[in-house]
Amino acid sequence: MALMLMAVVATLGAAAWSLQWRAWAVERAARDQAQAAWLLTGALDWARLIVREDGRASRTDHLAEPWAVPLQPTRLSTFLRASADDGADVLDDAWLAGRIEDAQARLNWRNLIDVTGATPRLNPMALAAFERLYAQLDLPPEELRAVAEALQQAWPAGPQRPARHPLPERAADLQALGLSAASWARLAPHTIWLPQPTPVNLNTAGPVVLRAAIAGLDGAEAQRLLALRNQRPFERTEALVEALPRLAASWQPALLSVSSQHFLVTGQLRLGELTVQQTALLRRNGARVEVLWRQQGVAGPASLP
Repeated sequence: MALMLMAVVATLGAAAWSLQWRAWAVERAARDQAQAAWLLTGALDWARLIVREDGRASRTDHLAEPWAVPLQPTRLSTFLRASADDGADVLDDAWLAGRIEDAQARLNWRNLIDVTGATPRLNPMALAAFERLYAQLDLPPEELRAVAEALQQAWPAGPQRPARHPLPERAADLQALGLSAASWARLAPHTIWLPQPTPVNLNTAGPVVLRAAIAGLDGAEAQRLLALRNQRPFERTEALVEALPRLAASWQPALLSVSSQHFLVTGQLRLGELTVQQTALLRRNGARVEVLWRQQGVAGPASLP
């Protein structure tokens, strides 16, 4: 009987300990997620400050500016110790990495729709740029045409008429309009959805996007443009035809710029065993930098210690 009572007590004790441990684990996970959200919010505010100050300091945007330097994985307690904060030990196990990218270094799907007239229509210059991109990536051109027409049909025909289908908030949403997952995987590094039509920044776009945005530009010339802007960033779009005179008759100034308003901010935070990634889109308008959207999710610790 005594052995049975001891077994019952041990079982009840183990069950109580298990329940307490689960409650503690749930509470710790919720606390870590809340702390991670606050830390990433602070990191985003820091990025907004960098983008705002860059706008005050320069009228052009290029890859040699401070915003373009990525933040390598860094222990957060390093910042606190630098300021002699006694709470640095709390964040000894917190690591942050991040980067700011020029969203206008990509082709903007929003450019495909021209709403200057009474009804939405396809913009032929933007459509031609996307056709050149599809050709470079060896993607089916009929898919592009189908997605563009579906986007045109989804667009509201007037200010008082609702959209026929939900309009995209991000480029990935175009998969609901017929863009295949395989195509999106190839297009993701080179395209974006922004809330307004935007030109491609000559100083930040990669060779694939440059060849799509500039009709007649070949691979060797794209590499030459990259070399020229590395020596000295372009201050005017006309510098393109000064460097490559043969393009004077075919380039479209409306598709190009040397400055940007939209920036993508990606941050990854590891707090203990929790790793959270955040992506946000910023729009700079003068001294004001607003967050257009922000998305958080649990991620793998690929880039963090």
